[in-house]
Order: sequence, then C-alpha cells, then structure tokens
Amino acid sequence: MDASFRLVRDCLRAGTSVALATVVEVVPSETPTEVLPPLGAKLVVRPETEPVGSLGDDDLDRVVIRDVEGALESGQSVARHYGPRGEARRTDITVFIEVFAPPRRMLIFGAVDFTAALVRIAKVLGYHVTVCDPRPAFSTNARFPEADEVVVDWPHRFLPKVADRLGPLDAICVLTHDHKFDVPALLAALDTKVGYLGAMGSRATHEGRSRLLRAEGVEPVRIQQIMAPIGIDIGARTPEETAVSICAEIISRQTGVSAPSLRDSSGPIHRAAG
Repeated sequence: MDASFRLVRDCLRAGTSVALATVVEVVPSETPTEVLPPLGAKLVVRPETEPVGSLGDDDLDRVVIRDVEGALESGQSVARHYGPRGEARRTDITVFIEVFAPPRRMLIFGAVDFTAALVRIAKVLGYHVTVCDPRPAFSTNARFPEADEVVVDWPHRFLPKVADRLGPLDAICVLTHDHKFDVPALLAALDTKVGYLGAMGSRATHEGRSRLLRAEGVEPVRIQQIMAPIGIDIGARTPEETAVSICAEIISRQTGVSAPSLRDSSGPIHRAAG
C-alpha cells in the first residue's frame, strides 16, 4: 500500500481528521521551462501536523496546503485548479482534495424535555451526540436511546476531557435554565474551539447569565458568541419544533447564510398561538 494511503488509513482508524490532495489531471504546457507534477502525486495534510508528501513544487505545495486546510475546516471535499507553481486562474493542474473527517459532534448539556427531540434531529444530520447531565435519575440511556453516549457528570468537568476533539463543525447546546448549571458550562465551552454555542432560555434568563459571566471576567464580545435565546425565529413551541430551529441555526452559522436568530431579535421568544 502507498505510504500516503497508509497514513490516511491510520488516521481513519484513530478517528482523526485528514485530507489527501491528489493530482488528477495535468494539461501539457506550451512553455518548455514549466515543470508539471506527475499524475497521482499526493500530499497528506492533518490539522496542526506537518504535511507529508509533495506535488513536486514548493510553491504549489504551499498554495495547495492552504486550500486543504480550508477544506478540512469546512469538512467538504473539492477539486481545485492551479498553475505549475500554484498560480490562480490557471487550469494546468487539477488537484482533488478528499477530506476524511470523523462525524461532527454535538454536546447537549441538560437532560430535559427538549433534549430527546434535539438528539433525534441531530442524528438525522449525522452528528455524534453526547448528552451530559449530573443527575443520574435523568441521565439514562432509556430516556435518550438515540444518543451515542449519555454522561452523568457536570458539563464543566466533562468538557476538558473532549475539548481537544471539538472544532468549527461541532456544536454545544446548553438546554437548562439553572444558572449554577449553565454558567460553569458556558465558561468551559467558551474556552473550546467549538463552532456553535447556544443556550436555551428567555431573554431575561440569558441577561442573568450574562451578568454572571461578566462577573467571572468574560468580555462582552465573547458573551456575544453565545446564541441565546437559542434557535432561529420560526415561532417554535414544541420540543420538536425547537430542535428544528436549533439545528437550522447551526446550519446557518456554518454555511454563512443569514437566518433570523432569536438572539438578534427582540420581544417574546414564544408568540401567542394565532
């Protein structure tokens, strides 16, 4: 087996992200001095690790590595076109960037009535879902059979154990309304690289949380990273509707497509039934 494939295989077995960049097409150059890479040349890129392999030119490698790192962040495989030295707007070389990533993770803090619905919707979207709550009577596999794991622990104690596995495609949803539970969880979550952090509760509840976070030394700009009230403003009332609104907001934040988040609106988060 090729060394590049062995490295990708080892990363897959270890559950770590990796991308393989392969030259899949080369158009012969009319300029004799331009040296083109051979078909099949490979470059393996892993987060925060030195790349392995080469496409045959240092400048081309540098540009491709930059694009591969972007593909790893988005989790999307893609084909890119370059000149012999990585020039943009040229199509001499086609490189296929194939991303291999473990499932996105969603951590749900709080074993409450809304949790089971959010677990179901998140699983449909392909998340590896963890439910975490310190209360043994509520944190059971019987209540959340579709979760990948149910952890009986305080979120702020559990998070450091998995923080190094969280990245821009992952999500943390705090679904309780208890400051002694929420505030330590949010403090710990703000120190991770998670891409989405949301917290359930009314505007008054979140204002109370925000005051406590500021008292802990958290700057307002960091508190603004918390999507609270959680979800987009679609008039959700039931647990299932709320789960849809939360997942829609996560998708919106990840794709960069604007959606009317409850955080950025005003007034009651639950409208009267019409």
